[in-house]
Amino acid sequence: MIIETRNLTKTYEAGQEQVHALRGVDFQADAGDFVVINGPSGSGKTTFLNLLSCIDLPTQGEVLIEGQAVSQLASGSLAEVRRDKIGLVFQAFNLIPVLSTFENIEYPMLLKGVPPKERKEKVNQLLEEVDLVKEGSRRPDQLSGGQKQRVAVARALVNDPVLFLADEPTGNLDSKTSERIMDIMKRLNQNHKVTFIVVTHNLEVNEYAKRVVYIRDGQLTEEQKR
Repeated sequence: MIIETRNLTKTYEAGQEQVHALRGVDFQADAGDFVVINGPSGSGKTTFLNLLSCIDLPTQGEVLIEGQAVSQLASGSLAEVRRDKIGLVFQAFNLIPVLSTFENIEYPMLLKGVPPKERKEKVNQLLEEVDLVKEGSRRPDQLSGGQKQRVAVARALVNDPVLFLADEPTGNLDSKTSERIMDIMKRLNQNHKVTFIVVTHNLEVNEYAKRVVYIRDGQLTEEQKR
């Protein structure tokens, strides 16, 4: 099992009120899984993803990655988990404007201290996998939205994570580009055997999932398994 949550609860204080974003969520995903989590705005899906990615910590309950409870880790060890075991993709791409496509993908490997030859080989491999070989020297402002998202996908995989998390990866894309992005993500899931969890309100993304989970009012319900 790659990731598990036990009684995951997140409560926010809003003046005199308490907002229950997540209510005792139990969840599991195995190696190579492809899970799509659907839910409307305010359902708790982004909160859930932030907890899975160790960006935020729960009010109660636990997140376990490869059997290790992340709340028990010191801040330095937690940063290493995020760097080495988790790849993140966001709706807004979050590329570094002054870096080229190649350099944006390479950047996480620089933080990890990977030798130059290994960095070059890995980035070139991923450029081929996401169909961006010709765009390697271009900066983000010279790329289309779909190309930017493919750069983000490649960057998320460059350190060989065990877990790939995407928050509304098709949210800023037209339907044709969204389909291409999801086709690439499905292929990468199969080729790299990485666990993919995609949070979205786009029901068309469900077609790419092995499992579809619905979130409403901070609770999960699994609707189908393939």
